Amino acid sequence: MGVTFPNESAEYRSARNALLEQEIALRRLTESVAAHRRALPAGGKIPEDYEFDGLGADGKPTKIKLSALFRDGADSVVFYNYMFPRHKSDTREPATSGETSQLPTLEQPCPSCTALIDQLDAAAPHFEAAGGNFAVVAKAPLAQLLGVARDRGWKHVRLLSSAHAPNFRRDYHGEDDEGQQLPITLVFKRGRDGAIRFFWASELMFAPSDPGQDHRAAGTLEPLWNLFDLTPEGRPEFNEQLQYDCCQDHASRN
Repeated sequence: MGVTFPNESAEYRSARNALLEQEIALRRLTESVAAHRRALPAGGKIPEDYEFDGLGADGKPTKIKLSALFRDGADSVVFYNYMFPRHKSDTREPATSGETSQLPTLEQPCPSCTALIDQLDAAAPHFEAAGGNFAVVAKAPLAQLLGVARDRGWKHVRLLSSAHAPNFRRDYHGEDDEGQQLPITLVFKRGRDGAIRFFWASELMFAPSDPGQDHRAAGTLEPLWNLFDLTPEGRPEFNEQLQYDCCQDHASRN
């Protein structure tokens, strides 16, 4: 298609052009899936106006209803259900410093969820400026949630505790029958009549995955894994951790 790079072979260019056709097809499919999602029929009305623990405009803890998360002209809310506490089968190392380290291992958050929120924290103000509403909700008490936020340096993402909203976790599959937390993304829509309805959830996490693949329910949201998809090595066998011995923030090394 007219683009070449230094010293490339004809074999490379032919293969790259063929791959480009696949990338164009994927772009079209991505747009098609998004259009089908937008065209979903109205979902069910929320059974109750769930009440969370969060921070008010004055920075003090308060009760926040789901209906209060909508702003004028912003009629959708996206939730990410944070696995905090982590799943009982998660054997990754606990945090060894900061406020998070004061919690028992099984009461600490899921490292993978934490890594995802690290990335979404920077995106949150852009998403909200463009007309969206976004919040992270976790079963952990608000004080613990805010402690993790201080450890991670989160500045933008809205944090809510569902510690006193068990029906929300159960109704919308943020918790399984054993009380273990699940990393589900949820979207709610406020209609013109003011009614709040469920719109969409990342149900891929409940669907069988192809052999050798993760379910990728949040895969399109996460820069970490999408960056690896661009590399010759692809996605590594890697589990995110709460802390790393290597690879500190570049700013601390410059």
